[in-house]
Amino acid sequence: MLWGRIACGWAAAFAGLHFYWAVGGEVWLSVSAGPLATERPLWFVVTGLWGVGALCLLGALLAWLLARSRLRGVPALLARWLGWGVSALLLVRGIGIEVLLLTDTTHLATSVSVGQRAWTLALWNPWFIAGGLAFGLTALRSSRYTGAAAPRPSSS
Repeated sequence: MLWGRIACGWAAAFAGLHFYWAVGGEVWLSVSAGPLATERPLWFVVTGLWGVGALCLLGALLAWLLARSRLRGVPALLARWLGWGVSALLLVRGIGIEVLLLTDTTHLATSVSVGQRAWTLALWNPWFIAGGLAFGLTALRSSRYTGAAAPRPSSS
């Protein structure tokens, strides 16, 4: 299934980026994490980089499982609900931060640099929205495939 491969690739790419940052890479980190990028406190490296990278790998595994569409019963239902949950989380994050930055209702201008704001609006939020759509479409397609292939009880 195409959307499952896209969601899997999205999550794997994001995991790779976080692992790159965790081992000392700097490209795009300062416009993503702001002052944390230069300070790199241990909690940020462990949870914000290694931890998020690991969660992204789990997301890639989930997308791969949904795309294979061989799951049946409770595992299929659980995987679809997780797919919808990941989709919702990514969409709320992408759209929510986009709205907050564009409307400045929380006065983020004092804590977010101009460069960080521009990259967040132009790259990171659309990236989260794309991931949310990919996971949502994967969950939707997965329910169609597993629902259509479910065995029917015999009437004899």
